[in-house]
Amino acid sequence: MITATPNQAPELDVSNWSNTTVPLSLGMLRGRVVFIHAFQMLCPACVSHGLPQTQRVQRLFRDTDLQVIGLHTVFEHHAAMGPEALKAFIHEYRLTFPIGVDAASPETPIPSTMQRYGMRGTPTTIIIGRDGTVRHHRFGIEDDLLVGAWLATALAEPLPATTAPLDLAGCTTDGCAIPDEISRRIETGK
Repeated sequence: MITATPNQAPELDVSNWSNTTVPLSLGMLRGRVVFIHAFQMLCPACVSHGLPQTQRVQRLFRDTDLQVIGLHTVFEHHAAMGPEALKAFIHEYRLTFPIGVDAASPETPIPSTMQRYGMRGTPTTIIIGRDGTVRHHRFGIEDDLLVGAWLATALAEPLPATTAPLDLAGCTTDGCAIPDEISRRIETGK
């Protein structure tokens, strides 16, 4: 389990998406907590525990700003877990969260995102904080209560300050006043 000082989460490298109309990226999700479940269709622990847990997380945290993502990261039996098989699998198991297919690596059978995160296998749970740092990274089956505690902690964190306040004339933390010159034009109609 990686629990040391949080580090910046590497971007996902996904070849295609299911259950979403737009491709997702960690950059576009900055400010939200992201829960990633890395799985393979032929991984018994993924099918019996990880995917049902991820579906529960999706359902239980639906009224928060948590983004759940499944990552189909195939590092063995590539021919048996192709796009058509995944499509049928998603339908059969009624998975509702967005699922990305980890992009193949040209040099090794280990997919790109799996390499970037140093995953040891599947299932792997990764929680990314609002600031884009990895808050939790674990290989293997995880207890629901522990996952819930990690998510609650991450969701309780304040939104990161992404930009410095602008120094604009007439603006304060309460808002921006219409400059006198524009206000006079509005009043006189000129």
